[in-house]
Amino acid sequence: MEVELSIVMPCLNEARTLPGCIEMAKKYLERSGVKGEILVGDNGSTDGSQQLAASLGARVVDIAQRGYGAALYGAIRAARGRYCIMGDSDMSYDFEHLDAFVEKLRQGYDLVMGNRYKGGIRPGAMPWKNRYLGNPFLSFVAKRFFRAPVGDFFCGIRGFSKAAFDQLDLRTTGMEFAYEMVIKAQLKGQKITEVPTVLSPDGRARRPHLRPYRDGWRTLRFMFLHSPRWLFLYPGLCLMLLGLAGCVWLLPGPRAIGGIVFDVHTLLYAFVFVLLGFELANFAVFAKVFAISEGLLPEDHRLNAVFNLIKLETGLVAGLVLIAAGIFGSVIAVSSWSQQNFGPLDIDHMLRIVIPSVFALALGVQVLCSSFFLSILGLRRR
Repeated sequence: MEVELSIVMPCLNEARTLPGCIEMAKKYLERSGVKGEILVGDNGSTDGSQQLAASLGARVVDIAQRGYGAALYGAIRAARGRYCIMGDSDMSYDFEHLDAFVEKLRQGYDLVMGNRYKGGIRPGAMPWKNRYLGNPFLSFVAKRFFRAPVGDFFCGIRGFSKAAFDQLDLRTTGMEFAYEMVIKAQLKGQKITEVPTVLSPDGRARRPHLRPYRDGWRTLRFMFLHSPRWLFLYPGLCLMLLGLAGCVWLLPGPRAIGGIVFDVHTLLYAFVFVLLGFELANFAVFAKVFAISEGLLPEDHRLNAVFNLIKLETGLVAGLVLIAAGIFGSVIAVSSWSQQNFGPLDIDHMLRIVIPSVFALALGVQVLCSSFFLSILGLRRR
């Protein structure tokens, strides 16, 4: 018989709460008439969770690789349903009322997220720092970075079509699995929506596997790495623009603002800002290309268009021109020095020649090396 829905639960020593979750899921399938199955992705439980799940009619998938994401990924891959709904097996989510998820999936949505803020958070279900600080802040960052139409980025219960899941090519094995799913679904242009869901206090007798501060930092780090333009590109471009403005302003001579004189020392910092900004922007491109090569990010047509316009030869020519300019400036500096019989010089005047020359040499070498490295990454992608 064709299976429409697979209800998937990750498990690691959840003998206390897993039976209740399975019973709720069974009641939903019986009440709704949906042709479904219940899967438990077991991550090496030692408390008999596997036997309990099997005795209640669930199908147990043993996952050797440890991790929340690994358990879910292995179970979802083994699912037979057209749609999947995943949720934690700690009694915090209501598997008996999945109608809204299934309705949205049948309407053609690829990913249906639960929203605990719309459905209700019962007393004691979520620590205050998660409810009022961590989750809202990280959800805001996710919406700002990726424009995902999700108000509760970290809700543990969600539904998706099996076909859409296969397109995501998820790679992470830990807690990052949940937000990698949302980020990639958004980047790939899948249809995403939300439905209200209720969060209840979990029924575990032990402490949960989650660690708020550690997991919050891992989430933020993951989002930054999947959006290198926010971590490297935008700061790098700002630093370059600031440095260029300083160079143009100070290269002709010293400037004074309110009695404070800015001279060659500030000019040196301005050129260094341009160099550092270029490095940050450069690294953003490296990170983006590498992530695409490894399947962590989907293809970026805008980046491909840039690569079609700017090829290896373009970078080589630009680098050589910069190096030539640096050598030319250095020759002028040495010539000026020779006219003084290699004796003492006007430091301010000479540094206005030497600093741009050294900068052009350094930037030219970086452009050459970056062009070769990007070409290597491009070969790997093809």
